Amino acid sequence: MPSHAVPSSAYALWAFIYIAAAVQAALLALALWRRAVNPEANRVLAVWVALTGVDLLVKAVYWNSLSPEWFRAYRFVALFPFLYGSLFYLYVRALIEARGFRLRDGVHLLGFGVMLALNAHVLMLSEPQMQALSARWVAGEKTIGSWFDLPLFVYSLSYVAAALMRVHRYRRRLRERRSDADRMSLRWIDVMAACQVIIWIIATTQWLATVPGIDYRLLFGAVAAWVCVMGWLSLNQSPVASEPVAVAEEDATSGAGDSDDARFPAVEARLSQLMRGDDALYREPALTIGQVAKRSGYPEYLVSAVINRRFGGTFWDYINRLRVEAVRVRLADRQDARTILDIAYDCGFTSKSTFNAAFKRQIGETPSGYRKMAATEGRAGA
Repeated sequence: MPSHAVPSSAYALWAFIYIAAAVQAALLALALWRRAVNPEANRVLAVWVALTGVDLLVKAVYWNSLSPEWFRAYRFVALFPFLYGSLFYLYVRALIEARGFRLRDGVHLLGFGVMLALNAHVLMLSEPQMQALSARWVAGEKTIGSWFDLPLFVYSLSYVAAALMRVHRYRRRLRERRSDADRMSLRWIDVMAACQVIIWIIATTQWLATVPGIDYRLLFGAVAAWVCVMGWLSLNQSPVASEPVAVAEEDATSGAGDSDDARFPAVEARLSQLMRGDDALYREPALTIGQVAKRSGYPEYLVSAVINRRFGGTFWDYINRLRVEAVRVRLADRQDARTILDIAYDCGFTSKSTFNAAFKRQIGETPSGYRKMAATEGRAGA
């Protein structure tokens, strides 16, 4: 917390860091707003990043000058964290459902609205009163505004947890519908959430105890670092396979009573037919269950039910099992001189890490280890 005991040079250093992060936040927000990939989500993220930039800029100006004239703005942006957790949730939802901000989504901003109303009397103080309050703040009086720290932690972290639950459900549905699910499963969301948790740990620590070096300067230094991480993650994200919740719920409802469907054997036979030969469907890299259903001539919910109950596991599990088996056969063929990755990609895999993990899980050996073992056994048999 600010105190006259801290040298002015320390304020200047942190102010420089905050201003640099604020400038980057402004540029990043503009780039995200104009980005064509995942546009609905990126506009929510652009607003979030822009607010963070304003937050850092005001803190930089106030902490560098400790001017009472800036304390009103400082107290206002101190309420912005009540927006950050809910904006993270709205960002994740927009990614998953490809749905932008709507008027009724304002309910997720009520936390900020309530806290703004509760702090209105502070923001409307006269200039002499605001100067006196600023002096108390600079002197390190912890009672100023500390009462809303606990509600802030609970409110924001609950939104982070809710967003991660949505990501978990999305990944599960994606694995049921796409064979390249692992490449598109929003792994960067975990990093974003982890960064927020680290920031909240710092905030909680400085709130509960006096630990040297852990204070508001470090807290918002972490926020500045978060802006940099956000820039790298958001500008390198690939298009997300959005799936409206209504579609997933409809599929689940349609397949709920089909456990004894008389068409199961026919669907199973048709799938086996489609997955055989040189033109096997599993070799298509971005294969979806919708494409398989269309080729099979059966409804998607029925194909999904057969895969889950007759073949075991999700659509992603089913297709990758076929791909791994095809790779295994080719690795055992001494006449096939292609690299392991060339074989894997030819069999439909799109990610080296996904391929290696799936092969090791199914065969119990690494691809290179299996190829060496098969070659040794071949020479011994000759």
